[in-house]
Amino acid sequence: MPMELDKFDRGILAILQRDARRSAELIGTAIGLSASAVQRRIARLREEGVIAAEVAIVDSRAIGRPLTLIVDVEVERERSELLVSLKQWIAAEPAIQEAWYVTGEGDYVLIVTARDVDGYDALMRKLIAENANVRRFQTRVALGTLKRGQLVPVEPTSE
Repeated sequence: MPMELDKFDRGILAILQRDARRSAELIGTAIGLSASAVQRRIARLREEGVIAAEVAIVDSRAIGRPLTLIVDVEVERERSELLVSLKQWIAAEPAIQEAWYVTGEGDYVLIVTARDVDGYDALMRKLIAENANVRRFQTRVALGTLKRGQLVPVEPTSE
């Protein structure tokens, strides 16, 4: 059962999603709680898994991975042992930023970063070589980024 979130929890989450380094004092001032109350609530949100991670977002271009590709992957058979193997391969591959199991023509959508087309081509040859269950894949190259992030809308409660 999902954790009940009140207006203070939701306020904390809205602020932390934009700036996880914001101090408890500043968050408390913004939402009307003491710093210690904010710290307790943040600890509870972490323990309950509402806050899944706190990470630094790195600009892929700044570290030499300017190419973003959206890849639709179609599998040959949906046998569980073959799917488990593919899922493990995807999870272990650092160049794959996101992976979604989807409906439609393809079975998975991958978001991949690469240094260049040759690097991407090598990754996809490795995917095919190490996963015989992959029937085909289709690649779209991102020409620009309109929006990117993990921000989840936190609607206020009716309190």
